[in-house]
Amino acid sequence: MKKVILIFIYYIIIFFNSNVFSKENNQSLKIGLLAPLTGEYKDLGNSLMYSLQLALEEIGDDKVFIIPKDSGLNDKEKLNKAIQDIKSEGANIVIGPIDNKDFNEVKKYNDLIFISPSNMSPDFTNNIISIGISLESQLIALFDFLKKQKKKKTVILFPKNQYAKFVESKLKKFDLKKTKIFQYSPDPKILTGEIENLTNYTQRKRNLELRKKMFEDKDDEQSTKELERLEQLYTLGNVNFDSVIIIDFGNNLKSVLTSLVYTDVNQKNVLFTTVNQWFDESIFYENTIKTIYYPSISYKEFTKYNKIYYEKYSSYPNEITILAYDALGLIYYTWKKVGKINSINDFNFSSKIKGKIGTFSFKNKTVTQELNIYKTENNKFIKF
Repeated sequence: MKKVILIFIYYIIIFFNSNVFSKENNQSLKIGLLAPLTGEYKDLGNSLMYSLQLALEEIGDDKVFIIPKDSGLNDKEKLNKAIQDIKSEGANIVIGPIDNKDFNEVKKYNDLIFISPSNMSPDFTNNIISIGISLESQLIALFDFLKKQKKKKTVILFPKNQYAKFVESKLKKFDLKKTKIFQYSPDPKILTGEIENLTNYTQRKRNLELRKKMFEDKDDEQSTKELERLEQLYTLGNVNFDSVIIIDFGNNLKSVLTSLVYTDVNQKNVLFTTVNQWFDESIFYENTIKTIYYPSISYKEFTKYNKIYYEKYSSYPNEITILAYDALGLIYYTWKKVGKINSINDFNFSSKIKGKIGTFSFKNKTVTQELNIYKTENNKFIKF
């Protein structure tokens, strides 16, 4: 099976590279691809190539050619050689790099345009456009959602880790005068105590005990019923917020959700939201939370893309590959609209563009995705 896959990859590369020597050079669109085609991350690189092959088939234009080159990952020497090879074969636009750590390296190639799947910065940067699902786009969608839900006391929670300053810099772009910012320790042992402070858990627990004592020595029916009701509670009193945005993912996100439930945050009164979700089904097994909301790309298009990819390649794609798919569509749209792509300014459209991941806008040289809001409910992802 491995031999068959290697042969298939070989033919894809031959298909891509043979097109570079087309006689219709002046009328063709050549696009470089920077991907780790060897080494530890070669599966990602191959997945990117498969994705672009699907995009080529959907576009159906034999004047569009991909030039894949092995750029490695965090390997400056390989990256520079790959870029130089792409230039020598006549392309002036490149899909990549994957990692934003390579941005400083590619900026020096000011005669090339790079469309990166990175989500670190939505702003056009020198010769780089990042089309990843940025935190800014997610927050815009969430703030709009919370406003429609008439939530006025939001707490934004994020961990004290290597990304804290990055998150802080993004939050500064928004008017958050009425929003509480709360940073927590990624250590679960410390986290629980911090969430207890946030939710005023100790006082609410004490409120319940004091309230129960008021009825313990009374024998009338009304007091007995009230005491029975109080016995069913864990705390008494509401928290001082009506919604939370948790900027975290994976097990860390689950730890925060568990701590909020442990401190008896009423899910009927407080709306739970998060970011950075790619329809991760493991969230279904976090049975302490009934419903959580988050902004994301189109679930319908995401599942459709995964299905087509699986039917063709008998494996599921890396999530980032759908961004590369849309990158090719964006480049092709620009090429057809402008005629020839000369600079990064050719992508500064006034109109919106629909892709697999959603709808793009490019206002003031900033990429914004119009995201849908989804909720997890009964082990399903439901568009809200």
